[in-house]
Amino acid sequence: MVEVQVSKVDTWRQLARQMRVDSIRCTTAAGSGHPTSSMSAADLMAVMAEKYLRYDFDNPHYANNDRLIFSKGHACPLLYSFYKAAGAIKDEELLSLRKKDSRLEGHPVPEILPWVDVATGSLGQGLPMGVGLAFAGKLDKLSYRTWVLLGDSETAEGSVWEAFNTASFYKLDNLTAIIDMNRLGQRGPTELQWDSAQYAARARAFGWHAIETDGHNVEAIDKAFAEAIATNGKPTVIIAKTEKGHGIALTANKENWHGKALSKDQAAEAIKELGGESNIVIQVQKPSKVDYKAGKPSGKMAAPNYTSNVATRESYGDALKALGAVHPEVVVLDAEVGNSTYSEKFRDAYPDRFFEMYIAEQQMVGAAIGFGVRGKRAFASTFAAFLSRAYDFIRMGAVSRATMSLCGSHAGVSIGQDGPSQMALEDIAMMRAVHNSTVLYPSCAVTAYKLVETMADLKGISYMRTTREKTPILYKSDETFEIGGSRVLKKSDSDKATLIAAGITLHESLKAYEELKSAGINVRVIDLYSVKPVDKKTLQQAAKETGLLITVEDHYPEGGIGDAVLDAFCDDGATLPKLVKLAVRSMPGSATPDELLDAAGINARHIVEAVKKHCK
Repeated sequence: MVEVQVSKVDTWRQLARQMRVDSIRCTTAAGSGHPTSSMSAADLMAVMAEKYLRYDFDNPHYANNDRLIFSKGHACPLLYSFYKAAGAIKDEELLSLRKKDSRLEGHPVPEILPWVDVATGSLGQGLPMGVGLAFAGKLDKLSYRTWVLLGDSETAEGSVWEAFNTASFYKLDNLTAIIDMNRLGQRGPTELQWDSAQYAARARAFGWHAIETDGHNVEAIDKAFAEAIATNGKPTVIIAKTEKGHGIALTANKENWHGKALSKDQAAEAIKELGGESNIVIQVQKPSKVDYKAGKPSGKMAAPNYTSNVATRESYGDALKALGAVHPEVVVLDAEVGNSTYSEKFRDAYPDRFFEMYIAEQQMVGAAIGFGVRGKRAFASTFAAFLSRAYDFIRMGAVSRATMSLCGSHAGVSIGQDGPSQMALEDIAMMRAVHNSTVLYPSCAVTAYKLVETMADLKGISYMRTTREKTPILYKSDETFEIGGSRVLKKSDSDKATLIAAGITLHESLKAYEELKSAGINVRVIDLYSVKPVDKKTLQQAAKETGLLITVEDHYPEGGIGDAVLDAFCDDGATLPKLVKLAVRSMPGSATPDELLDAAGINARHIVEAVKKHCK
């Protein structure tokens, strides 16, 4: 018994040395990277790789695989060295780190590497995403564990503590965070340095089980991992005291080595000091077999027959509830505004698939990304203005090739008296800038309902902007709305201009149309419900036939509907049209919706004036 234990301990130590050597080798070959951040956590990963991780590298999408997230994504040389030790990659590929067309990028990215669940590198995001993966494990009644390796510097990020709070509240005992407390950040000492007692006290204050350990003592690490697995009813954090650059005199606990590769001569000396190169390959234990099959959509959503004015935000809630009935993999998250976003309709019907994130928008989006890793169709909603707090998570979600649907309600000055702190006036620009995103802006309840159904089948990140006010119904319940489409609501052969709008300003445009018609001026009106991708064909035809495009939006002019319309011409090299942008150009205050629309110059009166001015 003792001999077996000694042999295992020796294997851990040798494996850790190999991972340090390989972290040096690959970063030196690249001429850049983070070897010292990798070297500090090598003992932790050696013990995990050989004993604790349950993962089938030949089947990375297996439902019951443990999940391992390097929240300190810059330490990916260690992760890639782990993959080499597990036999997943060859030494030749390890040495391709950071080179063009290599799968081993400077920070880990999914799809390119099938064993990576989420993109990291923007610090403070791995744990919130890990919470989403832990949620999914509980929901699906699977036994896998989510492990998240954090750097000590990133615990200064508020998103980390949003995750600590959420994981504790929901008793996610299948989640273990490991803080690599190596004392040194990018430019010098971290906030708490090696004060593990403070880290532990903070974690315990949030309701976590906290373990302080020596991150270079493999036997102590073994005990800490075992204790984490045995802990029930609460998540566990392991605070591991380590040295940055551990293992060689040149870098161990030395400042000014962050993000610096060793020279060839330094690397040769360091590898010699560590005992030389090795090629240990271990058999990572596979997870237990489970009979798990993801649910598949069955049936179609029943379309409601809206007869009176209904807010698109309420129709969003109606659609979520109907979607939940036919799509068992849909989950909904909300940031404590479910009675305003109307996501509470889904909550009341399917409470097991509804996750209240309270006022923690970063955690909400992070969890949605985590859910997506497990094949869930996550819809996350809050006031559109507050999604800006989570924008870095949305941006990193795109890097992750994540699939999730976001909804922002209460957009624009038309929300009225609440004032500018609640008015999203930048959200269209924000979401249009996200790689491969879809941006939708329905103007009536029917459109919103049908687009939610469509969003459930979209890949990538999709965003719906909904309106606070009740608006007239424009379409019949059996109509369909394609992504990248639009609707021409008013048209004649003698149109002098085209009004292009969505949401509240589309209804103002229709009012303007009637006034202009009574004055003998015909205009075309386009419902631009798909802002990205935009309907190039219809917009180019309108420009050709009417000569003047006027965009009207409850949004700042930068990056909004007006710019989306321009893209319909710039991308194809088409002749640029005469374009007038009506948008919010000054800081709004508190007033009624009608007063604010008028003050911003985006109501029917101002639209009529713009047409008469520019059609002379």
